[in-house]
Amino acid sequence: MNNQVAQQQKPTKLTDLVLDRVKQMQDTQDLSLPKNYNASNALNAAFLELQKVQDRNHRPALEVCSHDSIVKSLLDMTLQGLSPAKDQCYFIVYGNELQMQRSYFGTVAAVKRLDGVKKVRAEVVHEDDVFTIGANEDMELIVKQFIPKFENQDKPIIGAFAMIKTDEGTDFTVMTKKEIDQSWAQTRQKNNKVQQNFSQEMAKRTVLNRAAKMFINTSDDSDLLTGAINDTTSNEYDDERRDVTPVEEERKPQHSAMDILTNSNQKEEKPSKADKKDVAPKSVKQKGGEENHAQEELFPDGTITPTPADK
Repeated sequence: MNNQVAQQQKPTKLTDLVLDRVKQMQDTQDLSLPKNYNASNALNAAFLELQKVQDRNHRPALEVCSHDSIVKSLLDMTLQGLSPAKDQCYFIVYGNELQMQRSYFGTVAAVKRLDGVKKVRAEVVHEDDVFTIGANEDMELIVKQFIPKFENQDKPIIGAFAMIKTDEGTDFTVMTKKEIDQSWAQTRQKNNKVQQNFSQEMAKRTVLNRAAKMFINTSDDSDLLTGAINDTTSNEYDDERRDVTPVEEERKPQHSAMDILTNSNQKEEKPSKADKKDVAPKSVKQKGGEENHAQEELFPDGTITPTPADK
């Protein structure tokens, strides 16, 4: 009975802690959340979702995951203005880490929060669709023509593209099916059935993640928002491609979510050496400088939920 009570109290305290941090950042760091976004409601939805999350051994996430990883996941979710109630994000257990990952809808919502963004969209290209790319006078890639056909919907996917329309123009990102498959092969969950059974949505999510990464890293938006978006994308990198070397305090990213939590409340106890091991390792680039992009997707309520991976 005592364990059950403790389990019910733990997430409540964590969500309250995150909400307090968010309010502090709104007051001291000019954090701006979407106009119609209610952080308290989103955290309550996350609380309900966390009670259902388990690792692959069917152990509750709230029992096996570290305090820091749970708080970081909730904070990253809130900074990006996401909510699991809208299928914009979900939680997965990796070892003793809880990680928040965006769905396709979540990536669209997060990118739309960036200054000057008017429209975000991704589409897949099927065999025999009319699809032509080119370049503008600035040697930037553009999609010159895209004519999908209904009779091609069941034909193999040959690629995908994403469009981010801003005040200054339109940015396009194009990926072939081979590039998409290579990206999927580098994620934490290999041979993901969701990628096979819902390949259209997953391909769109893949190319949009790449487009978002390129756009965000060249934007002038708040480090709080862009840092949270990049952190969430890097969460899904394969372990073999992540830097697992312990990082000294002075070398930590200045605007990471956990740094914000630590610096915003100096009255809290300093983490022990054991706790520091719970801090999620930083992602690294692969050979050639191309970033990896995550592909897992959540299809709740009677569809398919990805099998959580464990270390």
